[in-house]
Amino acid sequence: MIWCGHPHKLKNMSIRGLKKKQPKTFKVKIVTVDAEMEFSCEMKWKGKDLFDLVCRALGLRETWFFGLQYTVKGMCTWLKMDKKVLDQEIPKEDPISFHFLAKFYPEKVEEELLQEITQHLFFLQVKKQILDEEIYCSPEATVLLASYAVQAKYGDYDPNFHEPGFLAHDELLPKRVLRQYQLTAEMWEEKITAWYAEHRGIARDEAEMNYLKIAQDLEMYGVNYFPIAQNKNHTDLLLGVDAKGIHIYSINNRFSPNKSFEWSAIRNISYSEKELTIKPLDKKAEVFKFFSSQLKVNKLILQLCIGNHDLFMRRRKVDSIEIQQMKAQAREEKARKKMENQRLAREKQLREEAERAKEELERRLFQLEDEARQANEALLRSQEAAELLAEKAQIAEEEAKLLAQNAAEAEQERQRLEITALKTKEEKRLMEQKMREAELIAVKLVKESDRRAKEAEHLKQDLHEAREAEQKAKQKLLDITRLNYPVSFCSKYSPTDTRDANFDKGSIKLDLKDIDLKRLSFEIERERLDYLEKSRKFEDRLKELKSEIHALKLEEKQSGLYSHWNEVLGSLDRSLGNTPSWTKIFETGDSLDINLQRPFPAYSLNTTSSWPCTNKIQHTAPVEKSSFQANSLVANSVGTGTRKQIIKVQQHDSDVIYI
Repeated sequence: MIWCGHPHKLKNMSIRGLKKKQPKTFKVKIVTVDAEMEFSCEMKWKGKDLFDLVCRALGLRETWFFGLQYTVKGMCTWLKMDKKVLDQEIPKEDPISFHFLAKFYPEKVEEELLQEITQHLFFLQVKKQILDEEIYCSPEATVLLASYAVQAKYGDYDPNFHEPGFLAHDELLPKRVLRQYQLTAEMWEEKITAWYAEHRGIARDEAEMNYLKIAQDLEMYGVNYFPIAQNKNHTDLLLGVDAKGIHIYSINNRFSPNKSFEWSAIRNISYSEKELTIKPLDKKAEVFKFFSSQLKVNKLILQLCIGNHDLFMRRRKVDSIEIQQMKAQAREEKARKKMENQRLAREKQLREEAERAKEELERRLFQLEDEARQANEALLRSQEAAELLAEKAQIAEEEAKLLAQNAAEAEQERQRLEITALKTKEEKRLMEQKMREAELIAVKLVKESDRRAKEAEHLKQDLHEAREAEQKAKQKLLDITRLNYPVSFCSKYSPTDTRDANFDKGSIKLDLKDIDLKRLSFEIERERLDYLEKSRKFEDRLKELKSEIHALKLEEKQSGLYSHWNEVLGSLDRSLGNTPSWTKIFETGDSLDINLQRPFPAYSLNTTSSWPCTNKIQHTAPVEKSSFQANSLVANSVGTGTRKQIIKVQQHDSDVIYI
């Protein structure tokens, strides 16, 4: 049978039919612990339809632990499975938000959690509750749990890859613990890493299971708390519902319950508006009644109690075929994963060994290349060294010849030096003897200089006495001259005997100490000439010694006598330079001449023949004002039979006084 019709009409009919068949939908956002998903739901869907859709999307088969939670008017409520989604008191949002969370907790996580996805969702939810401080955990346990969480996230610890600071952006510890122990982030990371390094070889699912096994032993694990009161006016208790039963806590203590009702000991739970009644299985036991703040709270408590009681009874019954299949699959999956992990661990070990062997081979290759390079360099150096050695050998032969020649010359020089040393020793001995003689001469000169100094002092004293006598003589001469003027005038008329008698009787006597002055002048002149002669001889001797010492110094500069000769010459020069002052006086002949060459005045005396003079010579001397020629006075005697005598006192350059 063939249907015939207009094609445009057929197209319009098909579009209208599709529009009628498409149901109305609404959007839903599902939030898990670590992800978000959006779905389109039909208006007629119940809560179970949406829940099954989410479980299929997650690949979750252990659906009895989970539920969809939403918040309305500040109260968390679970979506009912047997009612339509839109008929429940859900928030009016687009899309409508639901949280996919664990509603019921297992008693033993290792036995009841079969799927890896179930285990992972529980791990994430329990970890979040511990970090949010909904479940209390001791600081030591939190560090251990954090290490398992790091193992599940990062795998095995590798110090080359996991450098300090790699946990800086991870939230691993509750804020309460961080406040309690004021440690830096680096210190906490160091503590966590110390445990983390010990979990090497543990797979991700094993690390998460170890985390849950530690967490299930905590007092607040899997407990839902509700505020209740024993009367309508006060709220002073907490009701806790978990996988083992119902517990009553004080308002300030959530760890140790005041009273507990296990599921096996409860016969019935019922509520009437805000009143909730727990009837024990033992009829004689007291029925527990309490009040909640709202009717919705009682409904939620009753819903949690029913779910936990059903799971409690299911655990104690024979597993259904579905559960048995799931457990078998879980065992097979665990065995397969174990084998896979072992294989991966073996492959990893082999790969690490291969990498280590490769690194060793590379290191060995690099070492061999380095050794080859060093060997080539050593070969080149050895060739260069051989060439250098050949040149050095040739140079060494030439040096050997030179050394042999130098050795012969050195032997000759040694013999010459030995002879020279012998001569030097003899010359040294002679020089030392000459030095000793020079020292003795110097000592003698010093003594002689001292003696001469003393004699000079005596001479100065005698000279002083002579000057005093000279002054006295001058004065006496002047006195005599004054007395002789009238005598001479009267002698023209008096006889000669009378003049002689008056002269002999005079009380003034002329005492010039002529003999002492002559003797003193002769002695001074003789001593000066002797000293000058000795000084000349000593200077000649010293010049001879100096010439000999200089000749020795030129030959023996390398010996240790050079400084000694300098000291000897210095001592001799000092001995010459320290000549007493009186020797210089005699050498120059100035000071003594000045002292002695002071003029004596020459007087002409008319006396008897007792004065030595030239016979009958009349000498008239004019008055001289020079310092070396004295004035002369001439007295002429007039009369018959008189003898003219002229007496002249004169001082000469030889310091001898002539009269």
